[in-house]
Amino acid sequence: RIGISCLFPASWHFSISPVGCPRILNTNLRQIIVISVLAAAVSLLYFSVVIIRNKYGRLTRDKKFQRYLARVTDIEATDTNNPSVNYGIVVDCGSSGSRVFVYCWPRHNGNPRDLLDIRQMRDKNRKPVVMKIKPGISEFATSPEKVSDYISPLLNFAAEHVPRAKHKETPLYILCTAGMRILPESQQKAILEDLLTDIPVHFDFLFSDSHAEVISGKQEGVYAWIGINFVLGRFEHIEDDDEAVVEVNIPGSESSEAIVRKRTAGILDMGGVSTQIAYEVPKTEEVAKNLLAEFNLGCDVHQTEHVYRVYVATFLGFGGNAARQRYEDRIFANTIQKNRLLGKQTGLTPDMPYLDPCLPLDIKDEIQQNGQTIYLRGTGDFDLCRETIQPFMNKTNETQTSLNGVYQPPIHFQNSEFYGFSEFYYCTEDVLRIGGDYNAAKFTKAAKDYCATKWSILRERFDRGLYASHADLHRLKYQCFKSAWMFEVFHRGFSFPVNYKSLKTALQVYDREVQWTLGAILYRTRFLPLSRARWRAPVVPATREAEAGEWRKPGRRSLQ
Repeated sequence: RIGISCLFPASWHFSISPVGCPRILNTNLRQIIVISVLAAAVSLLYFSVVIIRNKYGRLTRDKKFQRYLARVTDIEATDTNNPSVNYGIVVDCGSSGSRVFVYCWPRHNGNPRDLLDIRQMRDKNRKPVVMKIKPGISEFATSPEKVSDYISPLLNFAAEHVPRAKHKETPLYILCTAGMRILPESQQKAILEDLLTDIPVHFDFLFSDSHAEVISGKQEGVYAWIGINFVLGRFEHIEDDDEAVVEVNIPGSESSEAIVRKRTAGILDMGGVSTQIAYEVPKTEEVAKNLLAEFNLGCDVHQTEHVYRVYVATFLGFGGNAARQRYEDRIFANTIQKNRLLGKQTGLTPDMPYLDPCLPLDIKDEIQQNGQTIYLRGTGDFDLCRETIQPFMNKTNETQTSLNGVYQPPIHFQNSEFYGFSEFYYCTEDVLRIGGDYNAAKFTKAAKDYCATKWSILRERFDRGLYASHADLHRLKYQCFKSAWMFEVFHRGFSFPVNYKSLKTALQVYDREVQWTLGAILYRTRFLPLSRARWRAPVVPATREAEAGEWRKPGRRSLQ
């Protein structure tokens, strides 16, 4: 007999007695009823939890998806008939070529806490408005009078896409990087003077003396850091409880209270000539001024929501191509010296080549200097290649140092996030096809397999189109070396542990190609939202020194 009383009022008490049933069935029936009641209660509870969780999860996913859609709306063609759309042009004059980027943004909403919503312009076919030419602008070091003709195709391309009525108010920036930095100052000046003299004659863009310059590695690193964090939405206000946040003490702020905002991501960028690293550091971390950028990214210099303190270091000669050149110079010098001392003929003929572990197996290459040739043959030994290039890191025995013995503030690896661009992406994706979330063990295995594969097989795969569309034979030939170089720079140079899981190598984020030029246009136009309304502030610092000065003293810059 089952009595049901504890769950109901006294007037509802009753019992169930299976009269007429065999005694053997009484126990079974009681068990069945009890189990059924319990099962029904558990099922009701389970489905309630599932429904609530799915509803909450769906709302969270929908919210995040809407935010994702908001970030990729620039895949639509830019409405050039909209008079409220503004434009800006940045020419990136790199070591191997120059590229022009056209950006656009709608009218600012008037809230001084919000940044301009800058996006890369897209043509009627929804393709980004970007054009590249070769060679690098530094190739005109001895003929600066030809620079304007060299860069004209890029400016004509931009002029065709920006509405004619907008030309006079469209800022044009021509910013040169590592290729120009290594030139003597007199040659840099001659090239820039030719641009500043000729461009205003042929184009109506907003172009002043401060709009054409050779930017420092520090500036380039900061611009790259701004670009990625802008695209990731790390400069926006906090919306979700599950977003990673940090408490930040604002340098130079009169208030001692910390503000809570989104955690920013660090960047790693390896070009052909130089390598940069940049990440936010706390106020308590002492960093030399030449390695620190303190700046207010907001349009209102008295607001502190967008004041950032960023460690940024740049390393000339540590880019992929420059590193290979240094490596080959060492091979050439050492081989010639050993041959002379030991009476050997290594590398002097194709039949007695120098065995290079950093080239794919059985590939033939050569180094030519001063009329002499050293013949190489690849052995494709990734581990030996890594060991061979380790001295090129120029590491010291001091703690908290990176490449060339430069000081590096502590990185909290457990709760940090980094993005790797340029060579970090090309090394992982173009040939190895494992770009995205970086895994050291997976990368090492893929690089070892590639290096140890015969060159004839690699060429066959290339001919069959098995690699990225923009991967060429130069990429195939030096992929082994560059993989080892990237690995050593990341893990030995910058001391990231081999089990670090928060590096993403990328070319695009949220369907947007992230370049340091995006950070440059965002930083240099930051005063525009309020300049017409309440402020009489310059669009850009008048000189490079003024810009560097603001990085040192955020929120204290006088308005003109």
